[in-house]
Amino acid sequence: MTHANAPSPGPVSAPPGGPPSRPRSTLVVTAHAGDFVWRAGGAVALAASRGEKATIACLTFGERGESARAWREGRRLAEIKAMRREEAERAAAALGADVRFFDAGDYPLTASAELTDQLVAVYRETQPDVVLTHPVEDPYNGDHPAANRMALQARILAQAIGYPGAGDIIGAPPVFYFEPHQPEMSGFRPEVLLDISEVWDTKRKAMECLGAQRHLWAYYTDLAVRRGVQLRRNAGPNLGLAHTTMAEAFMRPFPQIAKELA
Repeated sequence: MTHANAPSPGPVSAPPGGPPSRPRSTLVVTAHAGDFVWRAGGAVALAASRGEKATIACLTFGERGESARAWREGRRLAEIKAMRREEAERAAAALGADVRFFDAGDYPLTASAELTDQLVAVYRETQPDVVLTHPVEDPYNGDHPAANRMALQARILAQAIGYPGAGDIIGAPPVFYFEPHQPEMSGFRPEVLLDISEVWDTKRKAMECLGAQRHLWAYYTDLAVRRGVQLRRNAGPNLGLAHTTMAEAFMRPFPQIAKELA
């Protein structure tokens, strides 16, 4: 697994009479090298802009199923992997995130005890306050549900004090499913709309790092506009949101914990 260069978290404050508190941590578990950019790049950039730690667990490079342009250009497998890795590293750096590569092989991505164990180690190392991953369903891409299953399984195992491995156990960080490419066919409901307007330029810059999937740049720009329209429609009349609001959509598999309804 390899780390991309990313800015260090912001200053950490020390509570009176206690040890320094750690910055909040976001963990993104994705099947392919580009998934975290298209689907959650805004959320990652927002976290980084607040001085929080964002970590991308990238299970595959998307070398077989999501690099059609490179194959048509006659590139070989090793070359495509290297190209997708470099693109993902640049995209993660643009967002302010750290990226780990597992090189598990795509199309198909196959769950294994070893791969899940590696994810458990990342959970325990990063101690995430929030987890972002694929939804349960995607009839067009079996790698995405496979990543979902491993992300949720590793989250459970990382909480178990008896599970072997280094690091402290984690709590139960809330999970958000990011939007799949075909939401209507994947049982996805936009339950959470995140305003990413202030970091949209950062997300767009990260998208443009993914030259192997240039055809998706316009699609995910249009999607951010549409979700921004929905956000404004559901935000109430007095928030003064701009017509250029950009947003990402998420779905929650677990109940929200709250002390008041809002």
